[in-house]
Amino acid sequence: MFTIDAHLDLSMNAMEWNRDLRLSITEIRDREKGMKDKPGRGKGTVCFPELRRGNIGLVVATQIARYVAPDNPLQGWHSAEQAWAQTQAQRAWYKEMERAGEISQVTDLNSLEAHLAYWNDERHSEKKIGYILSLEGADSIVDVEYLDTAYGYGLRAVGPAHYGPGRYANGTDATGKMSRNGLALLKKMEELNIILDATHLCDDAFWQALDNFHGHVWASHNNCRALVNHNRQFSDDMIKALVSREAVIGAAMDAWMIVPDWARGKSTPQHMNCNLDKLLDHVDHICQIAGNTLHVGIGSDLDGAFGKEQSPFDIETITDIDKIPSLLSKRNYSEKDIENVMHGNWLRFLRKAWKDNA
Repeated sequence: MFTIDAHLDLSMNAMEWNRDLRLSITEIRDREKGMKDKPGRGKGTVCFPELRRGNIGLVVATQIARYVAPDNPLQGWHSAEQAWAQTQAQRAWYKEMERAGEISQVTDLNSLEAHLAYWNDERHSEKKIGYILSLEGADSIVDVEYLDTAYGYGLRAVGPAHYGPGRYANGTDATGKMSRNGLALLKKMEELNIILDATHLCDDAFWQALDNFHGHVWASHNNCRALVNHNRQFSDDMIKALVSREAVIGAAMDAWMIVPDWARGKSTPQHMNCNLDKLLDHVDHICQIAGNTLHVGIGSDLDGAFGKEQSPFDIETITDIDKIPSLLSKRNYSEKDIENVMHGNWLRFLRKAWKDNA
């Protein structure tokens, strides 16, 4: 089934993990044998051939670069300007992959519909993967006017926060409301019709953002706090609020977000019985809250600074996302419901969001 994955850190893998995503997954893993500088070395799951093999024809692909203050122990850049420069290197990689015929940027309703027609045309064999550009964490936006430049080169979604305290909003494992600059960021995003990605916002910032942003909202990769109790996850009230805003939430495949009591660096997917069926418990939970299947999709985050060692054990490569339809069918989801999860909800969301610019 045609599939949309709403969160992949492709440029991070290329520019920081030094992976040539044009290669086969075997070649990428072989190149990394014995390397220990990054998590998940030799255990990657994502490359262009595997995306094509899994019929994952459209992805939301990120830029990401965190600013860290002197007292912030997280990894990141020491100035917003450095972070901006890093995102521009990532953008340059996307453009090179376009020139190489691997990917094609989708920025509006016309390019979306054209890409869908192209992908479904059986005359094309080695198809270009469509990508929508998103920014995970807004620290690299030196000031809000930089959003004009970013929108001009195709940025269409922004998550104001990532992990820890940010320049515009606090994220996972942090607390506190958005700053004046954060509210100015939301206003500028609304003016430009940039999608707000609610993923990673801490609770304080989440509720403040929904109160102050009146544009289109999604959550590219997020699971349920009721099943795994952590501030990174959405509470039932947060899910209800997103449903009321006609949002779609992408189910994330990071093992610690799927099953409770995961010990980083110690637990294994097999030992914790973490598989795609457990992920679908989160999908089902969102559907039960919404009362329908219209607000959940796939936002895998595969190879998002982890690999097979922290993914569902039935994921060998990203192609295995294609196991989800049969698993949903076993749960008595209808064919239409399954289409909603695999691609329909993201398409409906994008068509509505971009209709404003048509």
